[in-house]
Amino acid sequence: MKLTRLLLGLSVAALLMDFGHRPTPLLTYDLVIKHVSVVDVATGRLLPGQAVAVTGGKIMRVGPENQTHYQARQTLDGTGRFLLPGLWDMHVHFRGGDSLAAANKKSLTLYLAHGITTVRDCGGDLTPYIFKWRQEEAAGTLAGPRLFTSGPKIDGPGATWPGSLEVVKPADVSRALDSLQKLKVDFVKIYDSKISGPAYLETISQAEKRGLKTTGHMPYSVTLAEAINRGLDGTEHLYYVFKACSSKEDSLTALVRNSLTASKPLGLFAMLPAVYDTYSPAAAQRIFRLMASHHTVAVPTLAIGKILAELTPDNHAHDTLLAYIDPKIQRTYAKRLASARTQSPAGRTFTEKLETKFMSLVPLMQAAGVTVLAGSDSGAFNSFTYPGASLQDELVLLVQVGLTPAQALRAATLSGATFMGVADRSGSIAEGKDADLVLLSANPLADIHNTRKIVAVVSRGKVYSHAELGKMLAAIKNK
Repeated sequence: MKLTRLLLGLSVAALLMDFGHRPTPLLTYDLVIKHVSVVDVATGRLLPGQAVAVTGGKIMRVGPENQTHYQARQTLDGTGRFLLPGLWDMHVHFRGGDSLAAANKKSLTLYLAHGITTVRDCGGDLTPYIFKWRQEEAAGTLAGPRLFTSGPKIDGPGATWPGSLEVVKPADVSRALDSLQKLKVDFVKIYDSKISGPAYLETISQAEKRGLKTTGHMPYSVTLAEAINRGLDGTEHLYYVFKACSSKEDSLTALVRNSLTASKPLGLFAMLPAVYDTYSPAAAQRIFRLMASHHTVAVPTLAIGKILAELTPDNHAHDTLLAYIDPKIQRTYAKRLASARTQSPAGRTFTEKLETKFMSLVPLMQAAGVTVLAGSDSGAFNSFTYPGASLQDELVLLVQVGLTPAQALRAATLSGATFMGVADRSGSIAEGKDADLVLLSANPLADIHNTRKIVAVVSRGKVYSHAELGKMLAAIKNK
């Protein structure tokens, strides 16, 4: 009996010893990118020799290659390559009505092929299509960037853009915001073509009470400080920041307000020369400090400004990317081209001076603590601002005006995710975040132009090789 117990005890002990030395089974990931240098956009540093493991569209592991053990259904060799979070374009447009819906949809391919895995639609008339594209992307039947949208813009009566929600009284604002909340838009975009100053400020106040994020243009009949103090979260383009940099902002604003009952009220473009002539570095620093303290972001859209300032009827005639822009979209460029033909030499000179001044504001805002976001303003009606490529151009310009490559990359990744409230799941390469990635053949921290050297794009965990992206582009190329 004692012998039996002894043998049984030895057998159990042997089993336990064997179990203790048995290797832990390896997890099998959907994708592992090995031997890669990871661009840490939060710190602006490069992390060499990393392995990044992905399953179910999420990043599961990030760590040194020699400390990582894995099995994978698919591997990418990142030797000598650089892994960047997917880029965000924080200002695009899908618009033009039902007849341009299919043409707009083609731009999704252009964004993805240029490493843009998320875009923010800043108002248009294709909201039902955008939500449909979202569903198709989630189902895996459509390849394209993640889509945030404001839905229809809020503006005044007789608004410039079709589909806008027109407001005058507080009750109009309430109804407009009700409809946007029913649509479940991601933020509220306010436009300035016809909206009054009181209606503009009322829209911000009501949206703030509802917990809705607001961004947009601004009528020159109000000051940027008024809008920020009401709760404005972001200002698009630099026309409105620039006005706040004037030493005469209050008197210029009063002049605009007093002209509103005249047959030809003063507007933005009529006032820009006076704003330019009264620019004040002290006023600029005041508004930048206010923006920083209220976390009001700026989206400079420098690339489209440069394009329009230099636009002539023939200087884009041979652009290779025109081959991928649907002819219906190309026809929407006509208005801008017509304007370029009629602009006087003096007008052109002033426009170029203005764009130079705008560019000088960006590093000052960055230094003052204002969050700068990268946006292209690409979309129908915005001539030769090509989806995808124009965001890469924006990054180049941000660096040319004084930002470091690391700051520019953050403006197009983590800062966008933070603004949209999803930094916990997107915008950088970290465990638990969305597997939206761009594999580059050269270091973008050394040269921002290297964001164009794409080896592969990973969207929702799915790999699109350079060759596959080429096939996708061929499918949308004009016949």
